[in-house]
Amino acid sequence: MARLRRPKFLRNGKATAGALILLFFFILAVIGSWIAPYSPDATGPDAVVGPSGAHWFGTDQLGRDIYSQLLVGTRGVIVVGFAAGVIATVLSLVIGIASGYLPGRGGEALSVISNVFLVLPALPLLIIITSATPKDGGWIVILTIGLTSWAWNARLLRAQTLSLRRRDYVEAARATGESTWRIIAFEILPNLTAIIASGFVGTVVFTILSEITLAFVGINVSEWNWGTVLYWAQSQDALAQNAWWWFVPAGMAIALLGTGLALLNFGIDEFVNPRLRSGGRARVRTRAGRRLRMRVGFTPVLATVEEGEAR
Repeated sequence: MARLRRPKFLRNGKATAGALILLFFFILAVIGSWIAPYSPDATGPDAVVGPSGAHWFGTDQLGRDIYSQLLVGTRGVIVVGFAAGVIATVLSLVIGIASGYLPGRGGEALSVISNVFLVLPALPLLIIITSATPKDGGWIVILTIGLTSWAWNARLLRAQTLSLRRRDYVEAARATGESTWRIIAFEILPNLTAIIASGFVGTVVFTILSEITLAFVGINVSEWNWGTVLYWAQSQDALAQNAWWWFVPAGMAIALLGTGLALLNFGIDEFVNPRLRSGGRARVRTRAGRRLRMRVGFTPVLATVEEGEAR
């Protein structure tokens, strides 16, 4: 019987650990509200009581179960973080690559837009917008964070696209009459995989921290997430009451999720970059006169390696 083998990407220890941590939180986001022993808003007689068999993570000032609050709040963190991360990544891809490849005023106009959003103070802008909008849904927060978090990645993609657009395989595709969007999609985009993946993970981390920060300062506290737990702990002086169980579990959850995203980012980097996998010790071995085909892009570019160049 054939033995099942893990995909090459998951053979990387960092990627495997990061993927398992993310899978754990994704499962909690799906089933958290089902397995929570109490409603996060249900009050009780035991106020500010430490961990026990009845309340694993203790209770808050109204006797509400903190463990249930964390379980139910996981869904808001994951949904808002990844949805806003997808929006910001798509915007950075479209604007960053287009501004780096398109000539003339079109590319310059997109670059100016990126520069404008880059200098905007993101967190104060988020606070102003979300505090002035209705608090009855998470999509306002998702759109606000996603539309204000793409500029930095767009600048990185633009800089890399400017470097790639004069490469031989791009010139070869242009010479054969390929359309602009085909060149971008099949010649330039595959070479930006590591930057896109890293930018997406970084954006998700930023959006999660932004959402938690908004809840921590008292904005959008109508829906439970980890920042809401920290908001109530801070507003009720949990530290002064030595109620460590009120804020430590939420902080540990934030740190663990951030660690999982960072490990996944490192694993993706090593998977798409052979130099990181081989530690920079990879050598090219070939014979004189052998014709090599470049592996970047889809348009083949043939070159002849002279004797001594591969040594």
